[in-house]
Amino acid sequence: MRRGIAASALVVALAVSMAACGSSGSSSDGKADGPVTLTYWDTSNATNEAPNYQELVKKFEAANPTVKVDFVNVPFDQAQNKLQTAMGAKGAPDVFRSEVGWTAAFAKAGFLEPLDGTPAAADTSAFQPSLIQQAKYEGKLYGVPLVTDTLGLLYNKELFTKAGITEAPKTWDELKADAAAVKEKAGVDGFWLKAADGYYAMPFLYGEGTDTVDAAGKKISVASPEAVKAVETYKTMFTSPGTVKADVTTDAYAHMMDAFNSGKVAAIVQGPWEITNIYKGSAFADKNNLGIAAVPAGSSGKAAAPTGGHNIAVYAGADKAHKAAAEKFAAFMTSAESQAFIAQKNSTLPTRSDAFTADVKADPGIAGFQAVLSSAKPRPELPEYSSLFASLSTNLGKAVQGTSTQDALNTVSTDYAKLLPGFAK
Repeated sequence: MRRGIAASALVVALAVSMAACGSSGSSSDGKADGPVTLTYWDTSNATNEAPNYQELVKKFEAANPTVKVDFVNVPFDQAQNKLQTAMGAKGAPDVFRSEVGWTAAFAKAGFLEPLDGTPAAADTSAFQPSLIQQAKYEGKLYGVPLVTDTLGLLYNKELFTKAGITEAPKTWDELKADAAAVKEKAGVDGFWLKAADGYYAMPFLYGEGTDTVDAAGKKISVASPEAVKAVETYKTMFTSPGTVKADVTTDAYAHMMDAFNSGKVAAIVQGPWEITNIYKGSAFADKNNLGIAAVPAGSSGKAAAPTGGHNIAVYAGADKAHKAAAEKFAAFMTSAESQAFIAQKNSTLPTRSDAFTADVKADPGIAGFQAVLSSAKPRPELPEYSSLFASLSTNLGKAVQGTSTQDALNTVSTDYAKLLPGFAK
């Protein structure tokens, strides 16, 4: 499952009284040195990732015998709403994995404990600076980066070679030409783009030098001429020769991955969270057959994809004992040793440079994505930013099915104006 954005409701509740909130842990005496049971909500893929996080939790418990961890795996696409509900009432976890787009919203609501000056934040200089900045809200740190990701162009080297393609395309026009060549010479589809998903459309906006909103200038830009041009290009990726027609069914993601993993399509735009599953596919029994490149550039000459990933966050409603244990847990989970362990097990990207060991970089998937991370675009410090994708995704789906691009984006802009009352259209 992708990590970019949960398909949540447009409006996130941002004003909740903490009076009703309470820790879900077993100790409530406020002592930080006694036995404590932490409740940890993990949102990683239950099949191929969570078992490795559970193994890491066991290592933490062995090193910290007075702390036990109740590991709860929550499906990613349900986690944002479940966390929001739990932290606004009762039953919230003491510590949890927060998608980077949720952190500012939860912090604004008062749900998260500031981590500056705590053991959790003792090693922040080792992390990629943009990821630390992305975990802040109003100057305070509310999460410690656990894993990071972005989107890249993933391609089947063998199929590209059959089509006479010697290097990854650098523009969307080049990609369309390559897709047509693959279809003609290799006999399979050349490119499949996940439709009706705003996260996967962001490289097209960035490629025209724009975004959904200008957070600093408090302006909604999703219906601008640049955005219209971006979405017009996006639409051609479903209609050009060799590209796969827009799949807007509920199983579209699985269809795309099955086709790529089995060699029925030559290229997709995807993130590192799928690498372990891709390696299980018949087309990638040889891991070196997987090519990874930066997403293609738009007419502005710019190539960029959104920065995704997850932070470890601590619940502000927990008592002193649970906060202290949770901060220690966050430090352990984001240490260089732990990140290297998870990277090798899950083929995900560490957030700190000292975790990119020789063994980690020996994984061609990790090495490939490390090379494209420099072009990833951090998300702005805007609590509502994560919620912007719902309307965008819905209306992109309508655009690829016949609604005019301008009309679709005008609808998104109107939705954004309701969500962001202080922003100009």
